[in-house]
Amino acid sequence: MSAIVSLRKVSKRYQRGKQTVEVLHELDLEIAPGDFVALMGPSGSGKTTLLNLIGGLDRPTSGAIEVAGSRIDRLTGAALARWRARHIGFVFQFYNLMPMLSAARNVELPLLLTRLSRAQRQQHVAAALQLAGIADRARHKPAELSGGQAQRVAIARALVADPTLLVCDEPTGDLDRKSADEILQLLQELNRSQGKTIVLVTHDQKAADYASHILHLDKGQLVEAAAQAA
Repeated sequence: MSAIVSLRKVSKRYQRGKQTVEVLHELDLEIAPGDFVALMGPSGSGKTTLLNLIGGLDRPTSGAIEVAGSRIDRLTGAALARWRARHIGFVFQFYNLMPMLSAARNVELPLLLTRLSRAQRQQHVAAALQLAGIADRARHKPAELSGGQAQRVAIARALVADPTLLVCDEPTGDLDRKSADEILQLLQELNRSQGKTIVLVTHDQKAADYASHILHLDKGQLVEAAAQAA
């Protein structure tokens, strides 16, 4: 089975004044369809940089990145934006919900750029809210939701366009342990029952243990360690 994510000799360098800082060095990585991978490493190790490269939010300094059958390092800005909308669902630590919109309207936002009719959009939104276990809060605004509920809405928004890949940057970093475990169980269920491929960045070993593989970043390279089933 061919990889859904493939990185070949990928390096990422930033310029800080006169100093060049290399965050990733000729990194190789393959992720199979339906995998659930946790990325771990100390602060500043490049975890979020790697996630942003996989999600098409950033470009490598050198090397090749193929995700969902496309060489995304070669795509123009407009083509890359269209590719992200089709293939990537983003889940961030702080939810990034629009405060004046209901949960359902927040989830609908990615669909407003599609050709779906209003009725079709509503069907997709209802299905995503149901999958995320938050359908009963569809009319609530973010201020009326707990942190765990808000993150479920954010996950529903990431799912609504049926993306190829979910990329999650510290999705439980702002939650208490109980809410965090519930979100991680949801991600694990989406992986197992829906076959969603998930890449999760986390500092939390307990969070990483929900994944099927744990990858540790060390000096710009990845070292794999076996994950324990949650």
